[in-house]
Amino acid sequence: MWVGTVAAGVIARTMQAVKGLAMSQQQFLEALLQTLGADTVLVGDAVQARYHTDWSGTPPVAPLALVRPRSTEDVSAALRLCHAHRIPVVPQGGLTGLAGGAVPVQASVAISMERMSAIEDISARSAVMTVQAGATLQAVQEAAVQAGLVFGVDLGARGSCQIGGNVATNAGGNGVLQHGMMREQVLGLEVVLADGSVLPMLRPMIKNNTGYDLKQFFIGSEGTLGVITRVLLRLRPQPQAKATALVAMPSFDAALAVLQHMQQRFGNSVAAFELMWDSFVQASVQWQQLQAPFAENHPFLALIDVDGKDEASLRDAVEEALGAAMEGGDVLDAVIAQSHTQAKALWKLREAPAELNNNMHPPINFDVSLPQADIGRFAQAIQAAFDARWPGHFTLFFGHVGDGNLHVSTDGATVNGECEAVEEMLYQVVGEFHGSVSAEHGIGLHKKPYLALSRTPQELAAMRAIKAAWDPLGILNPGKVL
Repeated sequence: MWVGTVAAGVIARTMQAVKGLAMSQQQFLEALLQTLGADTVLVGDAVQARYHTDWSGTPPVAPLALVRPRSTEDVSAALRLCHAHRIPVVPQGGLTGLAGGAVPVQASVAISMERMSAIEDISARSAVMTVQAGATLQAVQEAAVQAGLVFGVDLGARGSCQIGGNVATNAGGNGVLQHGMMREQVLGLEVVLADGSVLPMLRPMIKNNTGYDLKQFFIGSEGTLGVITRVLLRLRPQPQAKATALVAMPSFDAALAVLQHMQQRFGNSVAAFELMWDSFVQASVQWQQLQAPFAENHPFLALIDVDGKDEASLRDAVEEALGAAMEGGDVLDAVIAQSHTQAKALWKLREAPAELNNNMHPPINFDVSLPQADIGRFAQAIQAAFDARWPGHFTLFFGHVGDGNLHVSTDGATVNGECEAVEEMLYQVVGEFHGSVSAEHGIGLHKKPYLALSRTPQELAAMRAIKAAWDPLGILNPGKVL
């Protein structure tokens, strides 16, 4: 690419900031700058510290350069150069990941998708949306609502996390029970491979049996197989009404019975079933200075959302269904929100995880998945194991139990700061229960040592073979997942 006098001057000044690098690295950076320009490529102190790590707490690493592309062509050009010079590449979305998947490695190029944030097209009639990978989840949600539709994934980090990262980690969240994981929302992808070639897989058909469904390789691959640049999303009809109930139950088995009862009555209209153990409820009330939801404490509380067409009749139907469950002994008490304000107040109880960093020192957080019927026994096993080794430990259990996802948080100060021992013990029990060490947040760096507890040697070998086929030089997010 020809570089004008002004641009050449900027590049020369930029290169002054990276003196002391190996000659091969300097040559690579000069070629990268000449190809993409100093507005797109940042080096040295120009790379802000926020690009050095993510929300996982992984020690920061300054990349060799930060590329902020504005187009798929920019991403392709960057990867062609990285491939030719064998420079590692770490794709970055909103940097909200909790497994260290977006943390740069030494002498790598970080590619931030933040400038590719356009919502390119939305069709209310076809219920599809095409977006660039850097669009935030919240922007997608709001665009869908404006079109009279909804997007089926919701996370607490919605204002910061990006769709490309959601796809790369196969994000879950609050809507999985009704709509499925991120994988179920993706109709098509555009992906740039390690050598810079582009796979244009943006075909808006649910039925498309034309050989291998290549897009599936990249959903959940955490940037180790390609860089996602554009996504074709599937949208859903917007519910006309919603009923929210907070329900008290005597046992975990009773909670599963209530979930089954509600799904038999309302089918796929059951939009959420968030289960909270009593210790979590008490912590939430204390930390957020909330009013206790019931006159007495109960072993389990569940937040249940049900979609429908008319709010008054829907609330009556939910009340009737819960009344039947109460007669059967599975429900001890219940309250049904009579307004959106009351519903929001009930959901506030579930927002205690936002207070973990302020009240645990530090919090040791887990995001695991288990066969649904075993979640109660798993929680009991973890409680007993921790009790035996760390008497007086403070551990909370909560999660999207309707889809088998359990969150566990332990106060590091109450286990003598033995964070690694806590992780090893919990993940070992996950393996014994034939569960998954990662339900939503991916493997990244943090869970890589425990991946074999949820995958057989044959499965890991197959994954390595796929990695070798798509990225033979191993430059894409090296050291992550495998």
